[in-house]
Amino acid sequence: MKRSTKITTAIITFFVIIAIIIVGRHMIKLHFQKKFGTRPPAAVIVVIVENKSFHQKIETYGTALSSRSSSFRIKKSELLDPINFNQKVKKGDIIAKLKSENIVAPFSGILGKRGISEDTLGSESSLILTLDDSTTIFSDVKIPEIYAGILKKGLPIEAKFAAYKNKIYKGEIESVASRVDAQTRSILTRIKIKNENSELIPGSLLEIQIKYNIRDTLSIPDTSVMNQGVKKFVYKVLENNTVDKLEVTTGTRYEGNIEILSGLSVEDKVVAEGLTKVRSGAKIKPMIQSK
Repeated sequence: MKRSTKITTAIITFFVIIAIIIVGRHMIKLHFQKKFGTRPPAAVIVVIVENKSFHQKIETYGTALSSRSSSFRIKKSELLDPINFNQKVKKGDIIAKLKSENIVAPFSGILGKRGISEDTLGSESSLILTLDDSTTIFSDVKIPEIYAGILKKGLPIEAKFAAYKNKIYKGEIESVASRVDAQTRSILTRIKIKNENSELIPGSLLEIQIKYNIRDTLSIPDTSVMNQGVKKFVYKVLENNTVDKLEVTTGTRYEGNIEILSGLSVEDKVVAEGLTKVRSGAKIKPMIQSK
């Protein structure tokens, strides 16, 4: 009888211990679920979908040409007064006083001389005086014939000059040749650029971009787009601050933005930064990025 009681007590004790362990583990689980189960929404940068200007471009190089240029060979023995080179003169100003006659500027421009030394391209007894009107700069560039259907007068261009790396000079196409060069398979195009501060020097090399297919379309930062194989996705922010993963069709990239062809509408909100913090259906703390 005593032996039976001991066995019963041992069995009861065993089951009590098992029950305590199960209840304890359940309580610990509830504690950690309460403490860590509900995480605060992830703070992410959000932007509003808006229209921006996009375009395609043709890149080329060209040489700066003054709109008008004249040169005069002068004998040094004929000069009565020294010539002030690298100076602006107006039409009708006397640019060189000679014994026999005076040379008058046929147009306004900048006075210079051909060559560095006095005997370059001239002789020890003469010099070549130059007058350039550079208020407008032209450049003749050869564009591949595949763009013949795109090129037309008035297309906007942007040009850069190495001496002013951070400055962009705006202009347009002045004219397009009526035929393709059969040897180079290119079409000659004349570029016109306003040179108000006379920073572009005749003979300088210009880096030129011709813009075409200019349009206003939906745009978001390119950091908003996730690539998965050949498909592209964004996280769209819903009214209750949850996100929905949407497939979009994209176009051209320009200055950190990407063109949206389908999948979004103007005034939609998308996650721009912090994509790794969110998942579809998750709640977020949106921080609107200032424009």
